[in-house]
Amino acid sequence: MRIEVVTLFPELVLTAVKAGVLGRAIERGILSVNAATPREFAMDVHRKVDDRPYGGGPGMVMMIEPTRTALRKAMERLPPGSRRVYLAADGVTLTQAKAQELSQLPGLMLLAGRYEGVDERLLQAEIDEHISIGDYVLSGGELPALVLIDAIARLLPGVLGDGESARQDSFVAGLLDWPHYTRPEEFEGRRVPEVLMSGNHAAIERWRMQQALGRTFERRPDLLEKLQLTAEQRRLLDEFIVERRSTDAPRS
Repeated sequence: MRIEVVTLFPELVLTAVKAGVLGRAIERGILSVNAATPREFAMDVHRKVDDRPYGGGPGMVMMIEPTRTALRKAMERLPPGSRRVYLAADGVTLTQAKAQELSQLPGLMLLAGRYEGVDERLLQAEIDEHISIGDYVLSGGELPALVLIDAIARLLPGVLGDGESARQDSFVAGLLDWPHYTRPEEFEGRRVPEVLMSGNHAAIERWRMQQALGRTFERRPDLLEKLQLTAEQRRLLDEFIVERRSTDAPRS
C-alpha cells in the first residue's frame, strides 16, 4: 500500500514511520510512506503557504494554490483508486471498521492541516472524505495522520509477525480487549488467573470473551449498545456482572 502525506512538517511524519511496526512494514516493502510540503510550490520568495481569514478572526488559513499543487503531485504518485483524506475535527470518527475499509485501498493521500485549517474551496474540490481521531484539538493533522497510518498498516497482510494478532485486537469484534498476563506467575501478591495456566483452550476462550464483555460493559458501555450479543455472550456478561457486584459488595 502506498501513502502520501501532504503536510507543512514532513519530517514529523517521516521520522515517526521509521519505528516499530511501521518501520518493519516499510522495510518489507508492504507499505510505502512519503511526505511532501506545499512550501515546495509556494509562489513567493518567502514560501508563504498561509494567509489571514476572510471575515477576520485569529489565526491563519492554508492557501489554495500551493496546497492544491502539492495534493495533485501526491496523487500522481499514487495508483488509481487511491482516496484523498483530510484529517480534521469535523470528520467521521476513526474506527476499526474504517481502518479496515481503508486498508483495502491501493493508496491514500492524507492532508494534514495546520493553523485554523484549509481553505474550504480546496477541500470541496480535492478531498474525498474527512476523518477525525477524536473530539479534541491538536496543533495539526500530522499526529492524526500517523494514527491512521498505524491503524491501517497493522491490518496489511505480512505486517504483524502473527496474523492472528490483528484479528484479536480491541474493537475488531466491537469489544475492548481482555486482560493480558506474562511471567512471573505472581507479582506482589497478584497471581495470573488459574484458567490461563490450565491448558484448557475452550475455558480460556470463554474466560477471554467474558473479560472482553465485562471490560467493555464497565469502560465503554456505548460500544455494547451497538452490538447484537449472542445468548452465550449475554450469559457470560451476566455472570461477570453478578461476580463483580459480589466482589465489590461491602463486607460486614
